[in-house]
Amino acid sequence: MAQITFDKAQKDFIVNKIQRYFDKELEQEIGDFDAEFLLDFFSEQVGSYYYNQGLRDAQTALAVQIDSITESIDSLEKPTEF
Repeated sequence: MAQITFDKAQKDFIVNKIQRYFDKELEQEIGDFDAEFLLDFFSEQVGSYYYNQGLRDAQTALAVQIDSITESIDSLEKPTEF
């Protein structure tokens, strides 16, 4: 799996969300550097768990769609005397 990376705009947005969380929920100020460091830590250490769950969710959604398509195809079948 490739390393999880974000472009600058995404990273800035997420860093800001981390800072707001710390301020609102923990009543602590966290600087840009520390928030970015925390983001990098979670991306490296925890990100693959979320990524893998996302893949499992996608597989489940795809399986549901395939089942639906299979049912639709089966309903088109014509009766035969064989």
